[in-house]
Formats: sequence, structure tokens, C-alpha cells
Amino acid sequence: MASEIRLRLEEVVDVLKAAGEPTRLRLLALLAAGDLTVTDLTEILGQSQPRISRHLKLLTEAALIDRYQEGAWAYFRLRGQGDGVGLIRQVLDAADKDDAVLARDSERLTALKQARSDRAQAYFSRNAAEWDAMRRFHVSEAEVEAALVAAVGPEPVESLLDLGTGTGRILQLFQGLYQTATGVDASRDMLAVARANLDRTGVSTASVRHGDIFNLPLDGRQFDLVTIHQVLHFLEAPEAAIEEAARLLAPGGRLAIVDLAPHMLEHLRQDHAHLRLGFSHQVMGEWLETAGLSVQRVIDLSPKAAQETPLTVTIWIAVKPADSSAEQTRRLAAGAR
Repeated sequence: MASEIRLRLEEVVDVLKAAGEPTRLRLLALLAAGDLTVTDLTEILGQSQPRISRHLKLLTEAALIDRYQEGAWAYFRLRGQGDGVGLIRQVLDAADKDDAVLARDSERLTALKQARSDRAQAYFSRNAAEWDAMRRFHVSEAEVEAALVAAVGPEPVESLLDLGTGTGRILQLFQGLYQTATGVDASRDMLAVARANLDRTGVSTASVRHGDIFNLPLDGRQFDLVTIHQVLHFLEAPEAAIEEAARLLAPGGRLAIVDLAPHMLEHLRQDHAHLRLGFSHQVMGEWLETAGLSVQRVIDLSPKAAQETPLTVTIWIAVKPADSSAEQTRRLAAGAR
């Protein structure tokens, strides 16, 4: 059941005034589907940047959308909470999805996201054999791996899942900690390299498979440890990947994320297909909490002063509550007796 919306009369009028214009309603529909830049929106709507920016400013002032900066780019998204946003979602739900204008916007949004995905996929395919070497432009990989191993700890786990496994390095790193492990990647070139690496290092308890990080062909609640190593900054919707990882965690299981802290190296967008210029503690914490996980530990690994590339790597360890739905059901039944 949808949460009840309570707005004063003048608040309802203000929300409807902000949304009650065709372009602004189209913008709200697009931003309800994900984070977009002004450039993205001008491409989809076919309108000038000043016009789009003016509408976005009005929607931001009405507290219907959020704006956040990543380097030189500004992203916009529909706010996650608030009665005003709840009213907007009801308005959008009432709109006919087959409406010609909305349908065309949706098609262009899909094409834009597919183009980004294809570009990232092409990058992975071109660089599959050199992937590990390309990770080393920040803090040394040995330092990152040592910190990750220490953060995860020595306690054995039954099952490990590595999302965006790339060359399979994480599967090799934690060999001996897990009984079985699965690595998933969207690039078949990457999987070929990973399989060769596992064969070369004699890792027989791990396997790799092709899959979409947003919709994995795996049953939920079955992995004790899920890792996402230097993957999220390539994704259109990293928070969705975190939610999928949380779905796959067993009660009491942990999620280990390794990625870049916020930075200003704009060339990584074009040269290395980065969609996000790092993640702050606050943003990652909000995503983990929304996914039903509790942050257990955060570690920042900053480069030495002499290094040319000022990129900090952050490790987040989050845990899924130990109470399974089955245990909750048993407790409720016991309480009723």
C-alpha cells in the first residue's frame, strides 16, 4: 500500500504549479528513471540547454529533484522522499505510458543508456588482457588488496560472489577463504581472461559466468560474502547494483566494495569510460542503508605524497541483518502461541 500523503493546500498548489508544465513533467518522468545530466536531458528532449536548466532550477527550488556535482558534471534525480515527491509519483503513475511524447522520451532514454553501456562494454573488451595493469594508476594494488583482506578477516566463508569479476583477481585473492566462489561479468572477453587466470593459478573451487550485474541469474540469500571491486564507477546506476548484491547476501552476510573516493580527474570519463568520479562516504552509506545493509567499516587508502595521481581508494564493508525471514516468521508464530 502506498504511504499516505499529507500536504497543506498551499503545498499541493506549489507542487502542481512546479510540475504543471509539459517540459517539466517530462523531466520529472525521465528523472524518476535514473540520474541524468543537463546534456543527457537536452539530447532526449531536443530543447536548448538554457531552457532545460531553467526548468531544472524551478524543480530543484520546489524540492522535487536533487542536484549533485561530480567534477565538472551535474547530475539530477527525482528526490527519494517527501510528500511532494509522493504526489508527483502519483501524477506520473496516472500518465498514459503510451502517450506519444512520453513514449518517445522513454525510447530516447533507453537508447542513451544503451550507448553508454556499449561504450563501457567496448572498453572492457579492448582492454581485457591489460585490465589489472590499468587498475594500478591509483594506490598500489598490493596495498588495496592487503587492506581488503584485512577488512574481510580470516574467518572462512562457505560461498563468495564477485560482481564484475574482470580478470578473476578477487577469486584468486580469497582462495582458501571460501569453499566455493562465483565470479560474474558482462564481458565475455573478460571471462576468457578470468578462466585462463584461474586455470593458471590452480583455483579449482571458483567458477565464472556471464551475467548482468543488475539482474543476476542467481537465487537470493545464498552468498556469505559479495565483493564489488572497482566496478561501480563504470555503472549508470551503481545503487541498483548494490541492491542486487544485497538481495544475494545470506542473512549475516557481508558486502565488500572497493572503489574510488570523489576526485576531479575529468579525463577518466573519456579515456577510461568512467561514468562516476568516485563516491563519498555519505552517498555510499545512503545506498547501503537503502539496500537494507549496515555499514560496518570504512577505510580510505590515500596515495603517497610523491604519487602523480591523487586518487584515494575507499573500502566499505557492510553487513546484512542476521534475522532471516524464516526466523522472523518462527518468532512471530511463537509469540502468537
